Formats: sequence, structure tokens, C-alpha cells
Amino acid sequence: MAKQGLFLGLVTVNVMYQTPIPLGSNEKRQADGMCLAAGGPATNAAIAFQGLGSQSRLLGAIGCHPLSSVIRDDLTHHGVTWSDLTPHEPLPPPMSSIITSTTTGDRAVITRNAMGRRSPGMDILAGTLQGVSILMVDGHQMQLSAEAARQVQQCQRPVVVDAGSWKPHFDRVLRQATVVIASQQFRPPGCDTVEAAIAYLIALGIPQVAVTRGPEPILYHTPHGAGTVPVPPVQARDTLGAGDIFHGAFCHYYPEHDFQTALAKAAMIAATACESIWTRAWLSALRYRAK
Repeated sequence: MAKQGLFLGLVTVNVMYQTPIPLGSNEKRQADGMCLAAGGPATNAAIAFQGLGSQSRLLGAIGCHPLSSVIRDDLTHHGVTWSDLTPHEPLPPPMSSIITSTTTGDRAVITRNAMGRRSPGMDILAGTLQGVSILMVDGHQMQLSAEAARQVQQCQRPVVVDAGSWKPHFDRVLRQATVVIASQQFRPPGCDTVEAAIAYLIALGIPQVAVTRGPEPILYHTPHGAGTVPVPPVQARDTLGAGDIFHGAFCHYYPEHDFQTALAKAAMIAATACESIWTRAWLSALRYRAK
């Protein structure tokens, strides 16, 4: 039976463009390519988890706006099931516009997340957590994430937190985590460095902590010691969503593999994603390599 993962957090519509170099002030240019897809950290992680052979369920706010069909179609195409936190919401889903440089793989993103929207009640969790092998939350839907994490922890299942950036009341979720994988931009209050952020997470009693740093080695800390995990060198074509894909891959490999091994395997998948354009083409590349 396939491993069951629940991914709770942000769901967006991503409008993605490719261009050789970034746009200048007041510049208008024809894009080399354009793609429309579902996005958000939990969403991309769920699709990666499913694409690697596990079974994922996404818990997020999708709504009934016409643009929400982009999200539902993308999830269906990639085999991800979902529970909609706001099925009767008529407003457009959160949107992100991304411009990626085909020369460097770097991207610029402007987004509007789900802040200010109605929060769902806790009753949505009834039955949703049954059979869950691992939970990943991304720091959005904070109150719901904290309660889901508490319940999954009580069942002695891993709770993985994607700590991309600090958000109000994030400590409520972090205290329930068994694993936190943070970006190098993650800065809790009073923390000015990566080292201070790691110390903050350790002080919360989180057993497994890691910090991803792009092409630099991953930093990690466990009760048994600290160190680094190397990241494969890669000629990046598109770095959009690489961190999200890393988290989904980590959840696929952990805890069947130990912490450092799961980090290394996830880094390999993220590197493959960076070699492909957009946030889905890497799945086809991975299947091709497996033949």
C-alpha cells in the first residue's frame, strides 16, 4: 500500500513566463514561453510526493471562482486528491506571477497569498487525518495547521514544517513539528543569521532541523549531531518551486530513510527539477531517466 501524505497550506494559481533576461523599468517584451498551473508550497510538494509514487491529499482553500478550475484540473491530472477549505468562496484564488530568466534560471515573483480570507473551522479535519503517514504544513492556514499537527503528533506520525519565511504565530505550528526544513531566508523574531534561526528552532525542542541554501550544502541538526549534506551541482534552467519539490520529495523518502539520507535524496530530486522548465516538466524527465 502506498504511503499516505497530507499537505496543508497555500493553494495559488501561478502565471509563469520565460524571458532571457529580467525586464527593465517600463519595458514591455514578448515572453519566450508561458504556463498556467496550480502553485503554492503545499501544492507543489503534494504533486511531487504523488509523482514519486506515494499518495497525497491536499488540504487548502480553492473556492468556486472560474480560475479555481486551473487548480482542480492540475491536481486531477497529477493524481492528487484534495479537500477544499472554502468550496463556496466566490473570490479568485490567490495569484502569483513569475518571470524566469532562461539564461540563469533565476526568477522574480509577485504574489498575493490567502491572508485576510476567511479561516475554516476545525471540523474540516474530521476524518481527514485518518490513515495519514506523514503531514506537511507550509505556515499558511496557521490555526488549522497547528491543530492538524497536534493530532498527527499524538498518533506518533512525522510532522514536517516548510519554514520558508516567518509568519505571525508560526511558533504554534513549529512546537508541534518533528522536522523543520527552513530556507536560509527564514528569520524568527530576534534572529539575524541562519545560525540564530537554527538555535531558535532547536530551543523549541524540534528533533530534526535543516536549512536549505540553494546550491550550497544543506545544514542540519539532530539530537545525534550536526553537519552538512551536499547538494548536486546543476545547470539551472528554472529554479521556481524547487524548494517545494524538495519538501515533497523529503516526505516521500522520510522516515523510511534516515534524516540525512532523505535530505540527500530530496536534493537530487530538486536538482532534477531545476534542470527542467516550469514546475511539472521534471516529472517527465525523472520517468525518462528511470527507463
